[in-house]
Amino acid sequence: MTRLLVLLLLLSGVSACSSAGSEGTVQIMASWTGQEEARFLEVVAPFEAAENIDVKYVGTRALSQVLQSEVQQGTPPDIAVLPSPGELANYARNDHLIPLDSIVASGRDEYSDQWLNLEKVRQKRYGVAVKADLKSAIWFNTKALPGPKPGTGEELLALTRTLADGGRTPWCMGMGATPDSGWPGTDWIEDVLLHQAGPDVYRQWAASRWPWTSPEVRQAFTTWTRLAGGDTVRGGPKSALLTDFGDAGRSMFGPQPSCLLDHQASFITGVYEGYDTAPKAEQDFDFFPFPAFEGKPRSWVVSADLAAMFNDTPAARKLINYLASAPAQQIWPRNGGAYSANRGVGPSVYGDAVSRKVAATLTSDESLCFDASDLMPPKMRTAFYRAVLEHLDDPAKLDALLQKLEIVRTGVPEEERLEFPCR
Repeated sequence: MTRLLVLLLLLSGVSACSSAGSEGTVQIMASWTGQEEARFLEVVAPFEAAENIDVKYVGTRALSQVLQSEVQQGTPPDIAVLPSPGELANYARNDHLIPLDSIVASGRDEYSDQWLNLEKVRQKRYGVAVKADLKSAIWFNTKALPGPKPGTGEELLALTRTLADGGRTPWCMGMGATPDSGWPGTDWIEDVLLHQAGPDVYRQWAASRWPWTSPEVRQAFTTWTRLAGGDTVRGGPKSALLTDFGDAGRSMFGPQPSCLLDHQASFITGVYEGYDTAPKAEQDFDFFPFPAFEGKPRSWVVSADLAAMFNDTPAARKLINYLASAPAQQIWPRNGGAYSANRGVGPSVYGDAVSRKVAATLTSDESLCFDASDLMPPKMRTAFYRAVLEHLDDPAKLDALLQKLEIVRTGVPEEERLEFPCR
């Protein structure tokens, strides 16, 4: 019995044997657990029934560590769902992945060139975006914060200050995210830099070609402090360090909300709806775009889970084709909190206008920029996570933090610098 099948037994509690009459087994690993795992099993159920193939799923929040160990031992899953193009590129460069150009049928008829480019390494397609998220979103309680919303970065700063001066705490915030605490802070820096310095600077910075000590990057950190520092954050910045990102929005709902805004990716809608207060999209919450500063163009930070194939088997080929298809991806959104980049997924599968607005943006021709930290090599990404936590704890140490990040950047090998232009 391989290490992977042992892990299957431990993590999933499923049998290591195929069911009688099965035409094969395909093993897939991803970071989805709990409710997300349940949704994924709903996605693959029609595939198992139609193809008579058993899908053996391993869900672990320590995906990067577990997958790396399995690959090193020579026992990778047939398919793994990676959280970033950076990890996809790393496995592709080391010849662990199977090119999908002649395997996956879905192409430009279903995905924009922007999404297809994110799935490529060295001009070959190695991944398929099975689930996507919009990150440049600011969520709010529709009852507690009615009226027009900020249309520029300057207006967002002004709203933040006005609310705080009036005794209302603007921002809900949580940095906790096991095992990668800090990424909610990197999302903040990415949005501010993109909308303050523009897409070209953002692209070069994400590719480790723009100095962390530059005025643009430094300004992004100081602007984040102006927006979400001191009295503008529920409980103060140090409280945010101890709060899980999924719990931060709880205080936005209820009879007397203790914070009014939450900067978070679109998947948070599913988290909100699971709260005890059971808020509903449109009725209780909505979002507005993270606004651009000083006349910079409208852009969106996005992210995606990318399925990649480690073992070329007939069952794996069928499953990865299915995961990329519109019939599979339209199952994800039915219970809320999940979105597809596949243009074949119609708006009718989304149960409310807020979700349809997210999906329309993800499949549109607007300027989409992939999450910068997801493009960075592991050492750079980890240093970035740590730096935002340290900055939140003590903004006075910013210059020293940026110097440390710059040292890491200059050590990034040329082959690990991923450049994905914003469309």
